[in-house]
Amino acid sequence: MAAPQLSGPFFESRAFRLWYGGMMIVWAVLFASLASFAFLLDHWHYPAIMVLGAFVAGLTPEGGGAVAFPVLSIFLEIKRETARDFSLMIQSIGMTSASIWILTRKGRNIAAYAPVVWFIPCGFAGFVIGMALLQTIPVTIIQALFLSLILTFALAYVSGQHRGDRPILMASGMKDKAMLGCVLVLGGMCASLFGTGADIVLYTALLTRFRMDEKIATHMSIMVMAALSILGYAYRLYWDGGINDYQIATWLCAYPVVLLMAPLGSYILHRLDVEWMLRAIVALNLFQMAYFNLKNPGLEKLAWSAGFSVVLFTIFWFSLAHMARTGKQDG
Repeated sequence: MAAPQLSGPFFESRAFRLWYGGMMIVWAVLFASLASFAFLLDHWHYPAIMVLGAFVAGLTPEGGGAVAFPVLSIFLEIKRETARDFSLMIQSIGMTSASIWILTRKGRNIAAYAPVVWFIPCGFAGFVIGMALLQTIPVTIIQALFLSLILTFALAYVSGQHRGDRPILMASGMKDKAMLGCVLVLGGMCASLFGTGADIVLYTALLTRFRMDEKIATHMSIMVMAALSILGYAYRLYWDGGINDYQIATWLCAYPVVLLMAPLGSYILHRLDVEWMLRAIVALNLFQMAYFNLKNPGLEKLAWSAGFSVVLFTIFWFSLAHMARTGKQDG
């Protein structure tokens, strides 16, 4: 059978073709050394999960961890720390691949993404703080917080009139920069708990406070989460020594899936109206929340889920509603 050709609009960038081909060679070498096809067959659910997870990562402001973390931690009952690490590890490939595609496609405005350079250290500082201070929070509370975060964000995003139009970030004063710094630190702390989340809080700030074009804001959030995933993976591997051979093998099982699917999601975002996909994500998040509360039901679970959901939805809804009112006044 002939090898697939890297051609067509999706592979129009020579730099992306080189990246994709080079990373597939890296995968083949690592897979041959550290995993096996027998292991892949036994752990087929990891790449299966990431078919959807990586697509969501490239298409929306939610990272692939928004699918990987709840499936592994809640549905498959894998340790929360392992699910968090897998989210970081897999996003380090998928969201980086999406970022390379974004930065090398025709017609891109590199200058629009310049703020990402200082976003990254702020987010990583939050990740380190979270690793030091937040890891003893009970897992039920962390799971309830995560599901509430992705559900309420998706509901507010789909139902709100929140479309910005500014192609670049206009944050001139110290107040704006301080607010963005706090948002990024908070996002990094979220990533230390579930391996994702920094992209959601950053995207919300870029849209509501700074009225940025939603596709540019999505791209920036993808790039920041990609960098935090790489740094978080490196932190866990080299500083904590918390990544084992089994985790690396599962990462390699899903690696080629996310390498393609995450930039494919960005490609579709660039070309199509994706409202139908966003509604599907809301349905998925509703199902995850229902499953969490119905599996081994308890008052504590329900209280945390309801409390977080009310607070977070209120924050997202009023932020997006304020943006819509401001837009009408400007118009």
